[in-house]
Amino acid sequence: MMKISELPGDEDAGLTCRTYVFQNESHTLGNALKCIIDRYEDVQFCGYTVPHPAEAKMHFRIQTHETPTLDILKRGLTDLQKVCEHTIDLFEKEVKEFTKP
Repeated sequence: MMKISELPGDEDAGLTCRTYVFQNESHTLGNALKCIIDRYEDVQFCGYTVPHPAEAKMHFRIQTHETPTLDILKRGLTDLQKVCEHTIDLFEKEVKEFTKP
């Protein structure tokens, strides 16, 4: 299970501007999730950083015009999961086709 928390101090910025801290995650999730969320119409800014290579955490920042960032984050994670499932399905199909006698 993924552990996510909000960066302390963000509560003053309102629901449309948050930084989420993902524990035990890195560029692999950060870049993929950023690519998905960046395309949403209501998103003003989306970015991530890994504060230090020795720390197993990633900061993921979202700013929107009106939509609460938590809704955007949930949608992004769901859409990323769908993309991954589709990729696995295609890969398995092609492996089956390739290994046919």
